[in-house]
Amino acid sequence: MNIFTDHPRSVGESYGEHFVAATSFGLPMITAGLACVLHGFFPFLFEKTGSNLVRKLYDRMVLNRKKMVQETSAGQQMDWCI
Repeated sequence: MNIFTDHPRSVGESYGEHFVAATSFGLPMITAGLACVLHGFFPFLFEKTGSNLVRKLYDRMVLNRKKMVQETSAGQQMDWCI
């Protein structure tokens, strides 16, 4: 059991692939989070930044996951998450 490769392997990725995928979610989330904090102070700024990012990431994570699970051969389901 290797704590650095077990989870990536369970979602069909290498450590490097998983790093890139997780980072491609995490960095935009941090940026949008900062925009949301600024929006709290200045309601006229970043009015749709957070909600637009949530929709985009939901599409990537949930909707694409459903497609990929359906396409997996012989009904084999992979444990998809970042």
